Amino acid sequence: MIKIPLKSAADLEAMRTSCRMTAEVLSQVAAAVQPGVTTGELDALTRRLIGGMKAKPSFLGYRGYPGAICISVNDEVIHGIPGRRVVLPGDVVSLDVGVYYNGFHGDSATTVMVSVTDPDVIRLVETTKRALEAALAAAKPGGRLSDVSHAVEGIAKASGCSVVREFVGHGVGRHLHEDPQVPNYGAPGRGPVLKPGMTLAIEPMVNLGSPDVVVLDDKWTVVTRDGKPSAHFEHTVAVLEEGVEVLTLA
Repeated sequence: MIKIPLKSAADLEAMRTSCRMTAEVLSQVAAAVQPGVTTGELDALTRRLIGGMKAKPSFLGYRGYPGAICISVNDEVIHGIPGRRVVLPGDVVSLDVGVYYNGFHGDSATTVMVSVTDPDVIRLVETTKRALEAALAAAKPGGRLSDVSHAVEGIAKASGCSVVREFVGHGVGRHLHEDPQVPNYGAPGRGPVLKPGMTLAIEPMVNLGSPDVVVLDDKWTVVTRDGKPSAHFEHTVAVLEEGVEVLTLA
């Protein structure tokens, strides 16, 4: 049985707080993505921002992950480890961050284009953003989880892109990863019913080429098998009686 993380108004407000923090951190780090900055410097900024909030990075140390933020560049899909890599003009930089505060996690991601002029890459990033918007619109109390999944896949396919299948969205709340899994593909009208109190991290991961991915030797970084770019957007949402609230809006 899928647990319902939000059992009270106090739980909802605590979740809202951690998600507002997440959105603020992501916004500031995204603004710092520019040519010449290293991914390690962006990680250091993330640590300073979260520490200044008296909160904790959800990712740091999680299953051994060494960074406070995942930074994935170009063909890196997710879980890129921050380090010495320098951001260059033409790069697409995906940022994924979580903040843990007062018993709850927020989780959000965005993809930043750095002086990108390639129309195919622009199409990829805009498609992924629209896929998330469609997924959020499809998430409704009483609806089925696969309605969300189907919305993502439909937008991606219509734009000539593909969705990653090996990695998915997830429940989030008192733990960073909870049930249910939220795939980015599938037929509508299936899976768990979306019930008030559920909190989900909905996160389209869309590739310009093939959907196939590979995990690098660092055991974390996921890259596209064909070397083509990927994009990633994510919001944490709460299912309420009156609708679905996006908690990680900036």
